[in-house]
Amino acid sequence: MEAEQRLEGGFVNDVVRVGNTVRRSAGYWTPAVHALLDHLEQVGFAASPRVRGIDEQGREILTFLPGETVGWTNWPSHLKTNEGPTKLGRLLRKYHDAVRNFTPPPDAPWRNVVAEGGDLIRHGDFSPFNVTWIGAEPVGVIDWDFAQPGKAIDDVAYLAWYLVPLSPDDRVREYGMRTPLDRRARLEALCDGYGDFTPDEVIEGAIAVIETELDHTRELARRNLHPWRKFAADGSLEAFTREAAWIRDHLT
Repeated sequence: MEAEQRLEGGFVNDVVRVGNTVRRSAGYWTPAVHALLDHLEQVGFAASPRVRGIDEQGREILTFLPGETVGWTNWPSHLKTNEGPTKLGRLLRKYHDAVRNFTPPPDAPWRNVVAEGGDLIRHGDFSPFNVTWIGAEPVGVIDWDFAQPGKAIDDVAYLAWYLVPLSPDDRVREYGMRTPLDRRARLEALCDGYGDFTPDEVIEGAIAVIETELDHTRELARRNLHPWRKFAADGSLEAFTREAAWIRDHLT
């Protein structure tokens, strides 16, 4: 077998590249995720990895998506302009359109069910950090482990939270953007790209998503489950509380 190259940047799984494939630790949720990815391949959604089985170590095998990912600091110029949110909004809409006629396997549980019901299977962690880029074009969506039943607005609001960002200026500066930032313009660009939702609806959705994540992280950390116990120990509960309060105080 070809040499393994560890891929950096994730918080949850060990991920390595082997040739043109990626090997990731699998779990009880993997059959549901693979069914989702197989559906996306069948309907021609080009931005998702393709399932290529399980290796001899019990890891899932996915095709390696081309492009580069972005980090938590010093964003590239294409994400600092309003065109970046528009393009990510379009990509998310393409995924939602592709997944709407997907029927999940009835006996395959998802890993991270935050809320029951919904109108589709959301990505669950659709953010600038889980997209691959070639130049200024978003071409791939990675890290599907947190796919789950939910509402389209949840994915849009989650994306806006990190992308706009719907956060204080210290995060804006970490991304390498200047303050004051016209958050409303970036949010409008995202909504223009996705369609259907207004900026005010996305802001309210972001508050709901953050508060749900707070409750979910607290409960799963109490059960001592990975990675939520790590998130709670690292201060995520307090950070979620501050973020939701900041959005209410400054954006509503």
